[in-house]
Amino acid sequence: MNMNETKTTDAEIEIAGTGTLGKAMAVLEAVVTAGSPQRFTDIVQAIGQPRGTVHRLLSHLVEEGLLIQGRDLSYEPGLRLLKLAYRSWSGNRFRDIAEPHLLRLHELTGETVHLGVLQETEIIYVDKVESRQTVRMSSQIGKASPAYCTGIGKAALSSLSQPELMRIATKMKFHPFTAHTHRSAAGLLAEIDEIRRDGHAFDREEHEAEICCVAAPIFVPEHDLVAGVSVTGPAYRVNMAQLAAWAEVVRGTAGKIEEEVRMRLGPGRNGR
Repeated sequence: MNMNETKTTDAEIEIAGTGTLGKAMAVLEAVVTAGSPQRFTDIVQAIGQPRGTVHRLLSHLVEEGLLIQGRDLSYEPGLRLLKLAYRSWSGNRFRDIAEPHLLRLHELTGETVHLGVLQETEIIYVDKVESRQTVRMSSQIGKASPAYCTGIGKAALSSLSQPELMRIATKMKFHPFTAHTHRSAAGLLAEIDEIRRDGHAFDREEHEAEICCVAAPIFVPEHDLVAGVSVTGPAYRVNMAQLAAWAEVVRGTAGKIEEEVRMRLGPGRNGR
């Protein structure tokens, strides 16, 4: 493909809607988050763009090595995307700062410790220290989970100002993962008030049956950091009384991470 052909193609894509980059990211996300190779028709259905637009975007992403196309014509993440993800992961200073604190929390509890960052309506897990027990969590670093039904997500949400919390809550789509999952923004907002008062949050089998946790917020506004740390375990091994007993040490861990982030990253926006 020569230069003129590339420019024409990009212009054609631009006409259709929100812009080349946004549409390419939608295609990329549809493939990466699916969990299995995706066929062309699957991607078209997932992002709701014209077939011609999707075909051109897929071609660009394959050419750039961000996606690969298998012999069965399905698409999956490419090696270049994995390389970029690794670079981002290995260079994440927040994770590096938090790591020794996560390890100490793990030593104290023996259960799985998670570190997550709030991204609008989701919590993204950026680190995990696995339980010493034989039965472990299925969570993965880089995985996104809804903030409204995870302890770490609700803890992070509690750090936000009320207007920002309301803005995000209106964007949430409440899916009933279990019998304990919030069904509406009203229920979530009522619990957020309790979390702000107590300084910690619980996941009472809200995202996965038989899995519960206690979490505390990590909030460093000068670095636009809204995050949380949690201790998670299976309900048969870790009951609510045990989680409540761990709440103080989880809050302490969150506070130490906040303090070290400020100390090591220095002033953020506007010199704060």
